[in-house]
Amino acid sequence: MGFQYNEYYNEQSGLTIGIKRVLFSEQTPYQSVEVFETDTWGNFMTIDGMAMLSEKDEFVYHEMITHPALFAHPNPKRVLIIGGGDGGTAREVLKHRSVEHVDLVEIDEAVVRASKLFMPHVGDFDNPKLHVLYEDGITFMKNVTNPYDVIIIDGSDPVGPAEGLFKKQFYIDCHNALSDNGVLTAQSESPFVEKYHDSIRSIIKATSETFSVAKLYTAFIPLYPTGFWCLTFASKGIDPHSEEVLARVKAGLENFGDGLKYYNEDMHTGAFALPNFVKQILSK
Repeated sequence: MGFQYNEYYNEQSGLTIGIKRVLFSEQTPYQSVEVFETDTWGNFMTIDGMAMLSEKDEFVYHEMITHPALFAHPNPKRVLIIGGGDGGTAREVLKHRSVEHVDLVEIDEAVVRASKLFMPHVGDFDNPKLHVLYEDGITFMKNVTNPYDVIIIDGSDPVGPAEGLFKKQFYIDCHNALSDNGVLTAQSESPFVEKYHDSIRSIIKATSETFSVAKLYTAFIPLYPTGFWCLTFASKGIDPHSEEVLARVKAGLENFGDGLKYYNEDMHTGAFALPNFVKQILSK
């Protein structure tokens, strides 16, 4: 007999998934990590009861948090991922031929272990370019001495260990840890959930005050609350809509675009077109 997983984002409104069985459940010093076999979405991971990814739709988030940044940079060689212990973001980063070194800084070893055991096709952990470091990302960022070309903030909601990923000082540290052409992307919550609005505004305000370019963009991610999600793009001067970037997107996708399920030239451009209600959230 199965049961249901429920994640409520407002009172009794939320997400329901049919669960066949529990595959992994561990309370770590940082959070609760669980993996379920579902009736529709393949294996599904939660952290502290919040949806992180499913095998069926993980490609949307991982492609969209990665490729806008990697194509924006003219020659990304060193990439840092904060969070992302499931390995999906690193998998997408490693599709770019110029990348030579990826550091994945994950605070909780259990996330990586659970992903390797029950979502083995999500990550590319055997790639020699990938280096997994079990450290606190906020502390790690303060001590970077060898700059990165791209930083990707693949964190969870702003609670527990991830709370500091939404504060201005963290983005100042990110700016300092980036090379001259540095680019950053970050998970930035759902505009349809009112309690997330402060976090969305906080990230945009922090990046706008710290970086030369800061833009919100969106993606449709079915298993995240409301299914409509925001991400942030920030750089030291590169505009994601410049002719040079769009040319890199087109050329790069000729190499591996057929293997992507969501991201393409049109999605790169259209993702930065914001609905009026999202613009209104940012204007407050």
